Amino acid sequence: MNTPDSIYVAGHRGMVGSAIVRRLLAAGHPASRLLTRTHAELNLTDQAAVRAFFARTQPKQVYLAAAKVGGIHANNVFPADFIYQNLMIAANVIEAAFCNGVQKLLFLGSSCIYPRLAPQPMSEQALLTGPLEPTNEPYAVAKIAGIKLCESYNRQFGASHGVDYRCVMPTNLYGPGDNYHPDNSHVIPALIRRFHEAKEIDAPEVAIWGSGAPLREFLYVDDMAAACVHVMNLPKARYAQHTQPMLSHINVGSGSDLSIAELAHGIARVVGFKGRIGFDARKPDGAPRKLMNSDRLHSLGWRAQVDLPQGLALTYQDFLQTTALRQLPIAAL
Repeated sequence: MNTPDSIYVAGHRGMVGSAIVRRLLAAGHPASRLLTRTHAELNLTDQAAVRAFFARTQPKQVYLAAAKVGGIHANNVFPADFIYQNLMIAANVIEAAFCNGVQKLLFLGSSCIYPRLAPQPMSEQALLTGPLEPTNEPYAVAKIAGIKLCESYNRQFGASHGVDYRCVMPTNLYGPGDNYHPDNSHVIPALIRRFHEAKEIDAPEVAIWGSGAPLREFLYVDDMAAACVHVMNLPKARYAQHTQPMLSHINVGSGSDLSIAELAHGIARVVGFKGRIGFDARKPDGAPRKLMNSDRLHSLGWRAQVDLPQGLALTYQDFLQTTALRQLPIAAL
């Protein structure tokens, strides 16, 4: 496991991390050269444990996809958890990687790093130009800190140690391996579950949080994984041509957005829910619009391949399989 070209995927059981593993395996990386650890095996908020892991395994590359994530409800209820855990994960992994000679690392952030009222579509230059969306500010601050950690290590140790730590900022992700929790999930998996359960009991109506007016962009998770591997493998000189030392992150998006109301009706069609769809405007909407400008990534030779209707259908199939698996008797698992 500690061969010179081993790759550590932090967060391999999460939606993004598992997609990165799938992508690396499909690209021909031997499974024996992929390092993974569950949270029970390695708590990334434990600095000593993280340092010991890196010293023992000596990976050559790191994909830092581990994070505490959740939707508006979870961010509102657990703000301290979101800022502390994500700060510690980023700081511990990046420092341990550097101390153990890792030269290539990819940090995954989030579109919530941009100001709430950033000009649309949001370009990389919008970072730190205005107030963040209050409902997920702690998470966003931790992700911004991760970007600045990578940039700072590059600036201080790039020339002397060959450090090349890169950052990608995905738009809203969805797909296989998502969290379908009824309260702590993001909008697509939450709506898939709600429409499915409503269909099962023949409910006449499903009420959606918020007005339905906010615009959101979505990217299928396997597209995100492909973008991650693409950015990680770009020649250093080419990456540098399209970035700046203190503005080095790259947006990853699908290039189009739609309203939450349009999304809800699209998911209802995929699931087969025939009832009414209502909207509770008393609930928070979050940012009015979040569309990424992915021109920088497009100029580096990558574009999304899976459109939203196809991705929603694949995600609903994943939900059905996940639900069926969890309902099996323990002995059958």
